[in-house]
Amino acid sequence: MLRELVVMIRFPTVGLLAFGLALTSGCQKKSDGVSKSEPSSERRAGGPTAPPQGAEELKSPLAKIDDVTITLGDFQERINRQSPYIRARYTSLEQKKEFLDSLVRFEVLAKEAYRRGLDKDPEVVRTMKQVMIQKLMRDEFDAKVTAENVPEAEMKAYYDANVAEYVKPEEVRASAIIVKNKAQADRVALEAKGEAGKTNKGFRDLVMKYSADEDTKLRGGDLRYFDATTKELPAPVVRGAFGLNNTGDVSGVLDAGNGNFYILKQTGRRKSMTKSFDDAKAAIRNKLFRENRIKAQKDFVDKLRTSSKIEINEANLAKVRIDTSMAQDDGHGSDLTPPAMGGATTPPPPPLAPAASDPGNPSPAP
Repeated sequence: MLRELVVMIRFPTVGLLAFGLALTSGCQKKSDGVSKSEPSSERRAGGPTAPPQGAEELKSPLAKIDDVTITLGDFQERINRQSPYIRARYTSLEQKKEFLDSLVRFEVLAKEAYRRGLDKDPEVVRTMKQVMIQKLMRDEFDAKVTAENVPEAEMKAYYDANVAEYVKPEEVRASAIIVKNKAQADRVALEAKGEAGKTNKGFRDLVMKYSADEDTKLRGGDLRYFDATTKELPAPVVRGAFGLNNTGDVSGVLDAGNGNFYILKQTGRRKSMTKSFDDAKAAIRNKLFRENRIKAQKDFVDKLRTSSKIEINEANLAKVRIDTSMAQDDGHGSDLTPPAMGGATTPPPPPLAPAASDPGNPSPAP
């Protein structure tokens, strides 16, 4: 793995592309003499009608670069991970040689990086840790914590505890001008039903001009959404809001029965919704899966932390200086940002480049 990381970091022109392909490589050292990867003989041999390839044939070497052996199986694995369009380009012997040469160039670059000691470079080591952490978390949780493993009873319990999310009555939203005097309310209602109240902004202006209720006035008169059973508003106001047929309609004067007179403008309406458990089950399963996975990961990390000796020097931590200056351009149109540190919460390394026809060639595959 260090071989790929060294090339990726110190030879960026070819590194990302080569690293992406190298992650799937089965190239082995001479001590093995064979590939650990034994691809499906039917797929590797050219299709269901081709004769199967034996294990020994797949282990036969195609190239050796010092102590690294590229086997026939390795080569086929690389080729067959490409798209069908790319694979079609490598059917002749000369084209196969071209692809093999790109693998050889990759190994030569990696060997030189090792010779220079770049496998011990802090940036390489940090990137390797990031990749290992990602693989550790995949290996630990991908098969153990899945959406399919969420029990039916757990999903039903969630649905029952949150049934208000799935069964909702009809709701309306309205804005209100609230005044204390019936005669004034009649005058304001005429104005609200005219040009001044036709738009939401115009109605809000009337609220700011006339409304005597400071709480709703600060919100431009907005009463937010409410259903027909709400107790937060006087019953005559609720009935009046639901009596407005269309969004944008303005009511007449509504006597709230508590000394206040309302003029309403309907600003929204939501239809009732009834979603059964079966209808909601897929969404609930995914939600619980995500929550279960996050909890499992936290428990896993907490257990590792408990079994580790961790010492924090807060005095030295306080001495850390943070550069708060603006990001600078790196000369290639990208911001220079501090490198990510290793750890479970560290952002992942740069995304792997898509597999291409030539892992040692900086030119992208068509």
